[in-house]
Amino acid sequence: MTLKFKDAMSTEPITVMEAIYSRRSVRHFTDEIVDSELLTTLLNAAVQAPTAMHEEPCAFSIIQDQGLLHRISNEVKTTILATRSDKSTFSQNAIKIVQTKGFEVFYNASTLILICGKFPGKFVEADCWLAAENLMLAAYSHGLGSCVIGLAVEIFNTPEWRSELSIPEGVRVIAPIILGKQSIYTPKIDRKPPEILSWKSLSLEKT
Repeated sequence: MTLKFKDAMSTEPITVMEAIYSRRSVRHFTDEIVDSELLTTLLNAAVQAPTAMHEEPCAFSIIQDQGLLHRISNEVKTTILATRSDKSTFSQNAIKIVQTKGFEVFYNASTLILICGKFPGKFVEADCWLAAENLMLAAYSHGLGSCVIGLAVEIFNTPEWRSELSIPEGVRVIAPIILGKQSIYTPKIDRKPPEILSWKSLSLEKT
């Protein structure tokens, strides 16, 4: 399968494997708005992900209002700074990040997509994250950068923000993902090789 890929770096089509190996988290964006037609294309790609028992639990909330994103960013930072007593490595690192001068939780991206689970279920969260991966690979194939913003999950599941964003009772925000045109090239970060804990195979045992 070949994906269409258009950005400043290339106009050549890329394969799915090339997208998997080339996609990276982007934190520098232009102010160009992602148009609704392209967003619909990306959401259609997201819902093609595997789903346990064919439940299809994913729903989406889209925010393209910079003023609103700035307000949410400020509240996320305030909430994180209130956890100073938490000495875990994650919390301490999060505090350092949000204390950076001028830091915006959503990195000034033009679009935020919230992938939500519509109902409780054993595999609902996994289904939403599978949809998130499809969304980000599809975005990359269309020349867009993306990044998961895990720091914001807690805020979106508060009654106040659920109400403002018209997220119904019983629906839970699981994966906040920013999208947009990247303004600065983001270098690829090499991953460690797979750590194989076991590999049981009759063919391997016979060799």
